[in-house]
Amino acid sequence: MKNRVTTLVLLCWASLSQVLAQDAQLTQFYATPTYINPAFAGTGLQTRFGLVMRDQWPAIPGAFVTANFAMDHNLSDVNSGLGLMVHHDRAGSGALRYTSITGQYAYEIELKRKVFLRPALQFGWVNHAVDYSRLVFGDQLARGGTVGTYENMDGTSVGYADMGGGLLFFTPKLWLGTAIHHLNRPNQSLLLNEARLPMKFSMHGGYRMSVRTPVVRKEPQSFVFAFNYKAQDKYDQFDLGAYFEMEPFFAGLWYRGLPIFKRYAPGYANNDAIAVLVGTIIEDLRIGYSYDITVSRLATAGGGAHEITIGYELVQRHKKRAATKRRIVPCAKF
Repeated sequence: MKNRVTTLVLLCWASLSQVLAQDAQLTQFYATPTYINPAFAGTGLQTRFGLVMRDQWPAIPGAFVTANFAMDHNLSDVNSGLGLMVHHDRAGSGALRYTSITGQYAYEIELKRKVFLRPALQFGWVNHAVDYSRLVFGDQLARGGTVGTYENMDGTSVGYADMGGGLLFFTPKLWLGTAIHHLNRPNQSLLLNEARLPMKFSMHGGYRMSVRTPVVRKEPQSFVFAFNYKAQDKYDQFDLGAYFEMEPFFAGLWYRGLPIFKRYAPGYANNDAIAVLVGTIIEDLRIGYSYDITVSRLATAGGGAHEITIGYELVQRHKKRAATKRRIVPCAKF
């Protein structure tokens, strides 16, 4: 009971103070790659759908639940890609919520044969809301849980525009991208004050290495090595991982943390989690599951994080053959 009260008080403080919020993180971010970089819009063969559901720290009452749905389409005739993304993040028994809908556009430039560069922009609208009746305030604790402070508080939701951009370079074997989110630094205050959302910078990339086998396979085996670095205000994080792909099965291992070069506290041991993931592809459908093993000071108190992804790619057979010969983005699918 004491831990529950402490959690609620902290969530209350976070929602009412002028804190600098951080974006929700995903372990299988390549299941909906346009979440980390709008330049991935249209990198599928034709039309692609992705859904991610994440439950972080389920052992803590009312922790963090995130859902992300994305779809994108490759307009090969005009060297462009379009994307649409809906994102919802809930913290503290639903008391604090972020819901956004974002449109994305990317233009593809072929630098030379099978070498591409893709600049991109995105524009979205965000609703940031809080339900004060779900929070516990100090005067309620003093009165034994009676109705208190929130009755006299205004500002249950606020809406704002959000802008971002990205750049992606890729060849058949490697990719490197960078993105900046919240370019306009929108004001997300719920109390008619000023609480600017800090810009988020990220850099990500990887390399695909084929595995030679004695027998020629229709679906070759490969290792994929990848990284993702992101920084928002004074906080930063580094993800480093590898996948083994042997269709229809995939497996991966990720490390999340930045133990030496923390921006806000150099030398601070910031080991966050080890993530294990598995997935399968059944024709054009892919399903993935990952579990984050917390290695930070939170340890087993939070219960780790569960994440399920579902993806589907809709491709006409004749267009699939043509697109595969022209270009393939080598990044992972989970």
